[in-house]
Order: sequence, then structure tokens, then C-alpha cells
Amino acid sequence: MAITVRGKNIEITPALKDYVSKRVGKVTKYFDSATMGEITAILTVSKGRHIVEVTVPINGILLRGEEATTDMYASIDLVIEKLEKQIEKYKTKLSRKLKSGAFKTELVPAAMLASEATDEEEFSIVKTKRFAVKPMAVDEAVMQMNLINHDFYVFTNAETEEVNVVYRRKDGQYGLIEPEY
Repeated sequence: MAITVRGKNIEITPALKDYVSKRVGKVTKYFDSATMGEITAILTVSKGRHIVEVTVPINGILLRGEEATTDMYASIDLVIEKLEKQIEKYKTKLSRKLKSGAFKTELVPAAMLASEATDEEEFSIVKTKRFAVKPMAVDEAVMQMNLINHDFYVFTNAETEEVNVVYRRKDGQYGLIEPEY
């Protein structure tokens, strides 16, 4: 299991790196290590907040959690708890989606069960992301969106073979955007 620990505005000490590795091990025990990609933990200190973001790639699915507190170790603990809750919430769907043997279901305890701009000069693109868009069902896209803890997710709809977007509404429900060409 490869874990990359990076810091922004903080020096990553060996003790901090060991703690992150130990805690991330709680999440990795649910999966076959051969199916996992490189795990990334980004530790940031900003305005007195200690922010931890952990991304765990597993067979094309991303688990992502982010937490912020006034203590780095507490943030690490909270983000691992969040990832474990995501795994528990989606364990049935994950076990179906991942290739057989990738998700170790026996390890999951049963008890765990921008404002609008009017013209181009008013905004600038500060980050560009590129990613593979794979065909999937709408409910799988919602699951993936929740696993990476984002408010929207772009995917190719397996039924229509068109690019769609699922998003989380303010009322907690989900929406689907199907563009018309």
C-alpha cells in the first residue's frame, strides 16, 4: 500500500507521517491491496485550521474525505471516521461494483451498519481538472459523488451514452442534468 503524505504550510514530521499511515490502515483493511492505487493525504494549516484531505483510489472508484479542526491529529482521526462511514453506507454497492475479492465485506462490523458572472472579465479559471469519464448508471454516479464528497459529479450515462451531471440540492435531494444538443 503506497501512501503519499504532503503538507501545505506544515512540515511533515516522521511521527505525523507514521500516524497518517497507521490511521489510513483502518480504511485499507476493507479492500484487497492489489486493487488499490496510491493513497494521498494532504495536510494543510490555514488560519489556525488543520485540514486533512485523504483520497483512496480503488478499481476506478475514489473514496475521499476532508476534515478541519484546530488539531491536526484530531482532523486525521475525523477524516478516517468519515471514510469508514462512507464505506459502511455504500458497502453493498461497493461489493457489487468492485471486482470479486476487492471488497472484504467480512471486515465491516455488522453494528457499523459562486456568484454568477456577467462577462468574461469578472472571473478567471484557477484550476483545471482532467479525468476519464466512464459509462455508469445514475445511482452509481450519485454514489461516486458522495464517496468523493463533492456536490456534483460528471459522468457518461450508460443508458443514453451522453454526458450527464448529478448534483446535491440544498434540500439534500439529488438532481440530474441531461444536456440537449
